Amino acid sequence: NDRQVANIRDGEFVPFLADDGTMDGEVLQVNGGKTGYELHIYRMLPGQHTIPHKHLGDEEFVLIEGDLRDHDGYVYKPGDIVCLKSGTEHYSISEKGCLLVVYLPGAEGY
Repeated sequence: NDRQVANIRDGEFVPFLADDGTMDGEVLQVNGGKTGYELHIYRMLPGQHTIPHKHLGDEEFVLIEGDLRDHDGYVYKPGDIVCLKSGTEHYSISEKGCLLVVYLPGAEGY
């Protein structure tokens, strides 16, 4: 099939696992690539924080809904489109949960 469709309201989110196997959010994607890479929808649950990490390629995201704050105190607002350059080290926190559209380069080299 040349078309794959999933909806953020009723699509099946799967756990996004960090290298150590810890759950680091949930992901909805249709591209068939490595979970959490290329274009995907990323959901953080209320009270969740991501695992501190360093980007090995530019990460781009749009905050669709909810709240998101980076470890340095920067607060993102719904509708913000963000690019974190390769080499950026950070982690993020969501007190009430959030939903993002994320693009990470392919998993090759990660």
